[in-house]
Amino acid sequence: MKISVSFTLLLLLGSVPASESVECQQASPPDIYAALREMTASLVQLKANMVTGQAQLKTEVNKLKQQLQVRQVAFSASLVVEGESRTGPFPSETTLIYKYVPTNIGNAYNSNTGVFTAPVRGAYHFEWHFAGDNSRGSAGWLVKNSQKVFAVYEQQGTGFLGVSNGLTLLLEVGDVVFVRLVATSVVFDNFNHHTTFSGHLLFPM
Repeated sequence: MKISVSFTLLLLLGSVPASESVECQQASPPDIYAALREMTASLVQLKANMVTGQAQLKTEVNKLKQQLQVRQVAFSASLVVEGESRTGPFPSETTLIYKYVPTNIGNAYNSNTGVFTAPVRGAYHFEWHFAGDNSRGSAGWLVKNSQKVFAVYEQQGTGFLGVSNGLTLLLEVGDVVFVRLVATSVVFDNFNHHTTFSGHLLFPM
């Protein structure tokens, strides 16, 4: 009887598939080197992405700084740096060149030509002041490109005179603005800087 039972158990054990005896086998150890290689590759890619992101961020910051600098535009100038000078009369209208420039943010005003050049499209405000004496009248135009826009004029019998004007203009990039002295007129300036030309960007558009 014992022999038949043992034989039956052997037959049953032999019929069990290998897959069902997994619990009886020890699992194979994981490939730790493959995992390390994968982690290293991920870290290298992450570092590359960070470097690329930092470069893009630096480029964007530089662009914003440049745009901000372009939008910072303001200048003030007078005719003479020192001493005193009477400018005019001339046989024809003459562009005044304001040599003393205490403020020129954005470098849009050129002290060699007397011309302001708009660096960005926007609304700009300008003012100009003439000083003179009783020898002749003082008259001039603010000119946009080749168009006379606003004028100043003053004449009196005795003493010094002063006259001024101002306006706001919509300018495109590259538009120029300057002041012309009317023929036969005279303007006066000295170290007190009476005859001036100023402008600034109100806002870009």
